[in-house]
Amino acid sequence: MLLIKNIGILQTPIGKNSLCGEAQAQNLKLTNAAILVENGKISAIYEDGKLPNLSSVGECEVVDADGRLVTPGLVDCHTHLVFGGWRHNEIPLKLRGATYLDILKAGGGILDTVRHTRQMSEDELFEKSKGFVNEMLAGGVTTVESKSGYGLNLDDELKQLCVNKRLNEETAMQVVSTFLGAHAIPPEYKGKPNKYIDFLCNVVLPAVKEQNLAEFCDVFCEDAVFDVEQSKKMLLTAQKLGFKSKIHADEIEAIGGAVLAGEIKAISAEHLIATNEQGIESMAKGGVTAALLPATSFYLGKTYAPAREMIKNGIPVAIASDFNPGSCPSLNLQFAINLGYLKYRMLPEEILTATTLNAACAIDRGETIGSIEVGKQADLVIWDAPNFEMICYRFGSNQVKTVIKKGEIIQ
Repeated sequence: MLLIKNIGILQTPIGKNSLCGEAQAQNLKLTNAAILVENGKISAIYEDGKLPNLSSVGECEVVDADGRLVTPGLVDCHTHLVFGGWRHNEIPLKLRGATYLDILKAGGGILDTVRHTRQMSEDELFEKSKGFVNEMLAGGVTTVESKSGYGLNLDDELKQLCVNKRLNEETAMQVVSTFLGAHAIPPEYKGKPNKYIDFLCNVVLPAVKEQNLAEFCDVFCEDAVFDVEQSKKMLLTAQKLGFKSKIHADEIEAIGGAVLAGEIKAISAEHLIATNEQGIESMAKGGVTAALLPATSFYLGKTYAPAREMIKNGIPVAIASDFNPGSCPSLNLQFAINLGYLKYRMLPEEILTATTLNAACAIDRGETIGSIEVGKQADLVIWDAPNFEMICYRFGSNQVKTVIKKGEIIQ
């Protein structure tokens, strides 16, 4: 049993479903609060200095928040954290004007990471990724989604997904696994994207399902990668096998990925830098959560996704890091929070919802995490700050004081 007392402000969204429109800015705020945790779940919440009678609850560890802010644990709903190598060698190319797609067409980019990932063993990938997970935990992230997509063949995609499973089982982080075999066209299928999609649908997806290594299927729907029809075939095949759909959509060009997300009722569409009116309308109609990745826009020097337009049109907005070795070599979700405030012009309350409850719903975990409510998992962050405005305002420093996962103090 755990009691967190003397909470200056307890701030949280409320509910089990994504919040959109004006509701995204509605956070519960309790002052001089306390939280009682039993068996890893929140059993009671108090305010105005009230506390439980500890003599009646048995042995209890007490944590004094000393007037600090407490929020739900952060949820990073879009990462690529299992990979071999790095891509710092691309910086000179970018400085000379090469684009993301230029580098990919020349055999670099994702394909360079594929080469390094294929060369590493599962144990080597696990040890590298465990370091990333520990850094994320220290930054207040208690649940993370991790995609494959750097194997692009049967054995190496399964290897990445096995690392995800081990990270979930052997670290304090809750890791949710997504299959992204359709991340790029591998060298073996150069010029034959349709045959590669057939291979993924007929060989790899069934193997992933049989071994229960992923819950979601994602596809990179983009110019020079996979078009709308190829993406649709991939995701509908996955749905028939029981996978829930995600889609990398409209990152560089609005070729119809966001529209497809709404049509097939994907749980989330991700990136959305270039999405248009048709994409926004389709996502709103299909109940799709928009997982926005501002640190990627920052790193690539691109425009930022139209977050305010999405909120205005009733689309739930989540914010994630997009940690990966090429387009966002940062796993700092607090920095993405800063960018949400500075570049998306989102309110602090909207940003907290975007990085907790809406992010949890983007990985189908809204029933158990993403808010501080009785019965939910006790994933909590005590911040070295008086309010969430301070978290949005300061950047470059880790403002986390204490991280609690399933009622256990881990950081």
